[in-house]
Amino acid sequence: MIVELIKPWDENIDFARLRNLKSEASASAISAMDDGRTEVTSCESRVLIIMTGGTICMRKGPDGLVPARGFLKSGMAPRPSFNDGSPVKQVQVMANDHTGVLLPSLRTPMSSYDKHVRYAVMEFENLLDSSSINADGWTEIAQSIFRNYTFFDGFVVLHGTDSMAYTASALSFMLQHLGKPVILTGSQAPMLELQNDATDNLLGSLIIAGTFMIPEVCLLFNYKLFRGCRATKVSASDFAAFASPNFPPLATITSLKTNVSWDLIHRPQHIETFSVQINSDINHVACLRIFPGIQPEMVDAVLRIRGLKGLVLETL
Repeated sequence: MIVELIKPWDENIDFARLRNLKSEASASAISAMDDGRTEVTSCESRVLIIMTGGTICMRKGPDGLVPARGFLKSGMAPRPSFNDGSPVKQVQVMANDHTGVLLPSLRTPMSSYDKHVRYAVMEFENLLDSSSINADGWTEIAQSIFRNYTFFDGFVVLHGTDSMAYTASALSFMLQHLGKPVILTGSQAPMLELQNDATDNLLGSLIIAGTFMIPEVCLLFNYKLFRGCRATKVSASDFAAFASPNFPPLATITSLKTNVSWDLIHRPQHIETFSVQINSDINHVACLRIFPGIQPEMVDAVLRIRGLKGLVLETL
């Protein structure tokens, strides 16, 4: 049985020094991204799963499906594709700027790339339906990645599908000088349902985040990896729920291998310290779709909204 044990860190740990290591991690990541070193070279990589909520972790309740805690124990530990049966190890995770915890981690079986992925799940204190996410939630995700950037090779964010594309786009601009993969995924059916897409979406995200040096915010769904700021939701029920109409997928998962289009991957041209931009005042920006016959008074009414700082026009 998996016990989700949380302990305080050793008081002697120098947190300032750990934060300073972030720049060193960025430098080493960039140096590994030449044509001959596009995969993480260790036989065991480390990935942090950040659980925000969404359909993937839902269980049946009296009033329907609701987000549920304990995803590692109930959703992943019983499945051989996520648990090779090796001993559970405690891994260090920064819960906030000053508090560290030890979380239980599991390990996947050896992949076709001769690599295990060891992962831990850090759950939001309040699990959200995707319709409840906002700029504060985006900030919490970004800061969680920033605090733990030194300790993991990649990050997977589990998220509801309705607003996943918005979150992926926001994080693409919030995470500055990114040197590691950040992959958002979720599902149309919960992991605990017999027929679901959660298993393949999550396993594919783990393998890519722990194997390939793709230093971008991405969205993975139905065997395709999209650039985070180019993806959009196209279906409320199909497993192929997302698409990137104006840009090809960065990678496609097949029965034989994961085909990465390396010529499309953004690669840093110089070394910069990883940072997070969190002062985005998006609450005062509106979006208006222009359609044939729209009246000027409609546009004028939007422009007169008190406190408005910007207007995005979706034109013909």
